[in-house]
Amino acid sequence: QVQVVESGGGLVQPGGSLRLSCAASRSIFSRLDMGWYRQAPGKQRELVALITSGDSTNYADSVKGRFTISRGNAKNTVYLQMNSLKSEDTAVYYCNARASFLGTNYDYWGQGTQVTVSS
Repeated sequence: QVQVVESGGGLVQPGGSLRLSCAASRSIFSRLDMGWYRQAPGKQRELVALITSGDSTNYADSVKGRFTISRGNAKNTVYLQMNSLKSEDTAVYYCNARASFLGTNYDYWGQGTQVTVSS
């Protein structure tokens, strides 16, 4: 079983920056695909950024050039550096860890951290 914990949310001004942190623990896998998702009230959860076990990355078009996902030194830790934040970035951000076994994906989710961008 994989446990996922994220942190780093808060209130920031438009144009400001914030860094989210995530750690996946109690995993038997050496490396996991990990990603950040967000969900605003009344909206569907959407992918923000992901980094694969091979360290390739993907970003939502809305955050390209502003957000950066990266791995920490510890196994299965990941960060999301958010720059030039906009009001539309306001959402609960969730960290996701994905394990694959025999062609099937298993997703583990953190509890979420609130990001609010407002003046």
